[in-house]
Amino acid sequence: MNMRFKGILAALLFSISLGFSGGVLAQEVAPINVNTADAELLAELPGIGPSRADAIIEERETNGAFESAEELERVNGIGPATVDRMRDQVIFE
Repeated sequence: MNMRFKGILAALLFSISLGFSGGVLAQEVAPINVNTADAELLAELPGIGPSRADAIIEERETNGAFESAEELERVNGIGPATVDRMRDQVIFE
């Protein structure tokens, strides 16, 4: 029984330590300005890799700045689902 108690205590302490470290490790990330960000930064957005990041830059240089998340759908390969995943991570200034 003593061994069982030690196991439960160890599991409890481990769980508590994970709870505390979650707050320390979690960081609030600043939104990315789609109209000024470079390809490397844009590629960090969910659903956007290097080729779509390049396409975003090409689209904004050709057709002007984006004014909303929905306008990102102008870019080939970016649809409503991708826009929804990144909506809270982008700004348009």
